[in-house]
Amino acid sequence: MTKTAVVTGASSGIGEATARRLAAEGYHVVAGARRRERLDKLAAEVPSITPFTLDVTSQESVDALAASLDRCDVLVNNAGGALGMEPVAESRVDDWQRMYDTNVLGTLRMTRALLPRLIGSGDGVLVLLTSTAGFTPYEGGGGYVAAKHAQSSMAGTLRLELVGEPVRVVEIAPGMVRSEGFAVTRFRGDATAASRVYEGVPDPLTSDDVADAIAWCVTRPAHVNIDRVVMRPRAQAAQHKVHRVSG
Repeated sequence: MTKTAVVTGASSGIGEATARRLAAEGYHVVAGARRRERLDKLAAEVPSITPFTLDVTSQESVDALAASLDRCDVLVNNAGGALGMEPVAESRVDDWQRMYDTNVLGTLRMTRALLPRLIGSGDGVLVLLTSTAGFTPYEGGGGYVAAKHAQSSMAGTLRLELVGEPVRVVEIAPGMVRSEGFAVTRFRGDATAASRVYEGVPDPLTSDDVADAIAWCVTRPAHVNIDRVVMRPRAQAAQHKVHRVSG
């Protein structure tokens, strides 16, 4: 029987790349996101992908997706994102609420809804897409750092609580990724400011790089759990240490 993988935030960037990659690995992929027109385009290109209009900040939406599934073997909690680069003292509370609701509570809603099916599959894989921000704070990253720390802690807690169950818990923590829309969203639509994030950086990670890591973890033998993958471009030694070239 074909295994089913659910990928959230699948309309662009890492989510879309992961949906494509897992489909290539032989999974039936349920691609969830709010932008249905993009999902429909993706599904038209890859027949083994089923689009589902999903908002991880809505319990009703999450429950509808769960009810539509006969089985779930893999859940990739990818939906998330960052808003703003203000210092903590100048941060907007609504930005922090939105980041927490999507990154942390969205992961919680999806995990609670699909965990029984993951366990029932006999070999479930629960993936949390976090960030190196989940264990290294940096200036201007307050709300996103806080949300990713919470999400990373959730991965560790789940692994402890699910020991003995047929479910692997995998955390993927990328550093600098040039993915569609992430930096633009963070800078509130300012494409020029977003482009400066990657200025002079030779070969930042791509969405396909992260999707490749996710697929590798998911396709290990059932007894092998990859607890955490930390991945950065070679040019990034740490959050605050990035090699840039001029001209």
